[in-house]
Amino acid sequence: MYQAVRARLRALVCGARVARRDAGMVTSEYAMGIVAAVAFAVVLYRVVNSGPVSAALRNIVQQALDGRM
Repeated sequence: MYQAVRARLRALVCGARVARRDAGMVTSEYAMGIVAAVAFAVVLYRVVNSGPVSAALRNIVQQALDGRM
């Protein structure tokens, strides 16, 4: 039984070492993630600041401020 426990523990430790080597992103993956996030932010900014969407948001806020309590 002791040998089985020891073998299992060794397998877990070796698996943790392999996982630790591949954990996290490399610099190029961070760069691609940042580029994608900035591109999404630019698209969202343009949509929200477009004429129809801006007018609709302004109307929603105006109706909320004019509502009775």
